[in-house]
Amino acid sequence: MAVTLKDIAQRAEVSLATVSRVLNYDQTLSVSDQTRQRIFTIASDLQYNKRKRRDVKALMRKNIAVVQWYSESKEHDDLYYLAIRRGIESQAQDCGFTTTSIFQNELDQVGDDIDAVIAIGKFSPSQVQALSELSDQLVFVDDDQFAAGFDSVVTDFTVATSRVVDYFWQRGIQGIGMIYGQEWSTDQVVEVPNQRQQSFQQALEQHHAYQPEFVFAGDYTSQSGYLMMKRAIARLGERLPRAFFIANDPMAAGALKALQQAEIAVPQRVKLFSFNNTTLAEYVYPEISSVNVETELMGSTAVDLLVNRFQTNRRAAQRVELGTTLVERDSTK
Repeated sequence: MAVTLKDIAQRAEVSLATVSRVLNYDQTLSVSDQTRQRIFTIASDLQYNKRKRRDVKALMRKNIAVVQWYSESKEHDDLYYLAIRRGIESQAQDCGFTTTSIFQNELDQVGDDIDAVIAIGKFSPSQVQALSELSDQLVFVDDDQFAAGFDSVVTDFTVATSRVVDYFWQRGIQGIGMIYGQEWSTDQVVEVPNQRQQSFQQALEQHHAYQPEFVFAGDYTSQSGYLMMKRAIARLGERLPRAFFIANDPMAAGALKALQQAEIAVPQRVKLFSFNNTTLAEYVYPEISSVNVETELMGSTAVDLLVNRFQTNRRAAQRVELGTTLVERDSTK
């Protein structure tokens, strides 16, 4: 017998309307995270989602343009965005959708047969306008365009960064440094605000412990992480913080290399905590602790938002913010 929303509602002990709104990612619904998770778990156990994807596949054939803000060569250097795209492609395949990967500088290659666009990365207002002209079904991933009226899938940075600061604080480490990246939209019009750096500053200011001389800005590459850590070592000497929060895994790997060259022991003298938790964090020695971001889930959620739009003709924008977890490895133990 086919599973219904009523079956899920009865097992979750909530109303039918609550189940429907949760499964449709209605973020305006006032319900606890525990209830949301219970509904998704029960739906999965009953294979409701699987049935739903089969229905979608049978009823809809859609062509989706997946627009990356990076160039193709740069995407392969950044496992974070590559994983998001793979999450999109996997979920789209389950739904019977066809995807075409396009890079921001190739928008003229988007055909007239495109039914929707999923845009990954950071975009300026003029770029957002250009994307919206391709299709009125537009979802952004890793770029919060909710205020502009578009569906958006983002990661929680504030709570994640606070947890990293608390992780060090609970271990008696109060002088904490940071290495982060500065970046611009690909048309060089808008500097992208760095939410990790902003959240880091806010978290330490709550402890009255933020020290701007411990913060170094690079460009998200491994080479930049290496150079910024060398700069920190040269400038700070014996004042070098006992711990660093680093904005992504490539920068953390570069910073680790600089510390090792300077014969500064990790984690004995300096501990490192990174962000994103790509496979790179496990491929260095010592392995790097990192904030785990559900990159593939970000991609699949973007597809789910499109499915909801196709099925319901929804016009109101939705914003889905995904949580993170801390993964402790040898760089902080």
